[in-house]
Amino acid sequence: MALALELAARGGGRTSPNPMVGAVIVKNGQVIGQGWHRRCGGLHAEREALAACTADPAGATMYVTLEPCCHQGRQPPCTDAILAASIARVVVGSGDPNHLVAGKGLAVLREHGVRVDTGVLKGACDALNRVFFHYIRTRRPYVVLKYAMTLDGKTATRTGASRWITGEAARRRVHEDRNRYAAILVGIGTVLADDPLLTCRVEGGRDPLRVVCDSALRLPLDAGLVKTAGQVPTVVAAARPNQEKKAALEAAGCRVWDLPGPDGKVDLNALLDRLGAEEIDSVVVEGGATVAGAFLDAGLVQHLQVYIAPKLFGGAAAPSPVAGLGAALPAEALRLRELTVTRLGDDILLEGEVNESCSQD
Repeated sequence: MALALELAARGGGRTSPNPMVGAVIVKNGQVIGQGWHRRCGGLHAEREALAACTADPAGATMYVTLEPCCHQGRQPPCTDAILAASIARVVVGSGDPNHLVAGKGLAVLREHGVRVDTGVLKGACDALNRVFFHYIRTRRPYVVLKYAMTLDGKTATRTGASRWITGEAARRRVHEDRNRYAAILVGIGTVLADDPLLTCRVEGGRDPLRVVCDSALRLPLDAGLVKTAGQVPTVVAAARPNQEKKAALEAAGCRVWDLPGPDGKVDLNALLDRLGAEEIDSVVVEGGATVAGAFLDAGLVQHLQVYIAPKLFGGAAAPSPVAGLGAALPAEALRLRELTVTRLGDDILLEGEVNESCSQD
């Protein structure tokens, strides 16, 4: 199962909105086949592992990180392939929450005499597909809020200068995550201040869908995002778009979504619904303090990434990473669970899952 997990992770950034899955086939104590789901629309891990077998898989054991599917989707049911190959035993890590599967795949195998064992390395298998599990249950993207700050909690100096807070290793990790997640989102303030491209600069990587929250369509037509919209998909979420400006942005290759909220700002819930409907299963929010505060106040963040640099900017006027309404009392603070700390050069990446009960409250 550990090998199957390693294989599954190779599909990161390519399988969306499908899960990452790995499979290993063992017979007489020897691995005779292995595979992983490489991309959405491609062979599932079970079928790839069977196709790669170096010996007859009849009577073998298959280890798979996620419950085999039993329905026709972009690919035929994996349970059919397992039964046709006369696999004797299937060992599963995670159950599949998709209502089209959800225990039905295991039941099909058992009904045909296949021994099924579940829950092997379940924690690691579940963690691998947090994005998929959230998306399949809610039909909304899994939201990662990411920001970088100094030890004294500043995201820029008192003059507004912010490049660079973190070092090269941390910045490389950011680009690896752009390759991994389906979309990246910023507010118009970040675009006006930094004119970012929001692309993935990892060799062989893929660019995420770029999303700009821009209530009044202030996005300049000569911004880097607009000039490259023909090459990298770009969505501009607006609340009160000027029709002439909207037409100009669309002519440049941007898609403009009119999603007005009650406060004259972009309706973030409607935005996540629209992204989910387009099979965007994950989004990294990299905007400034205003956007970060809006997502947190609305309880829309599932995961937090905080890059911390060993330096201090000081200054009462220097900006901090999160604005919005915030908590009134310490007891109301948003809390994280499953914390991890990663050393990246001189910097530290602190990340964790947002406590769901706190965000719902």
